[in-house]
Amino acid sequence: MLTPPANLTIYVATQPVDFRKGAEGLALLAKETLGHDPMKGVAVVFRAKRADRVKIVVWDGSGLVMYWKRLDSNGFKWPPIVAGVMRMNAAQLSALLAGMDWTRMHAPRIRQPKALA
Repeated sequence: MLTPPANLTIYVATQPVDFRKGAEGLALLAKETLGHDPMKGVAVVFRAKRADRVKIVVWDGSGLVMYWKRLDSNGFKWPPIVAGVMRMNAAQLSALLAGMDWTRMHAPRIRQPKALA
């Protein structure tokens, strides 16, 4: 199970990609087409044409990591297929990877502290 750090910036490519691509090919696609470079500390999530597969590429500080998962039953709940990317938080990504409805996961709102005296 992948547990992303809470401060990791996560982008989801909303259009399906060619799943024959490896980590370097997906990282290049993310940088050139989507404008988000996994080598700069962001995770980019890709989906296949079949909704049951996901690949994630991210630089972990020492190398490029590619996470790949296929669900045995059903498929992942993906955002609508449109051009571009969308942002997702770590809790939503964890729910997506578990096959859950990630749209119900929201980050808690942290209120700004009031000024002292």
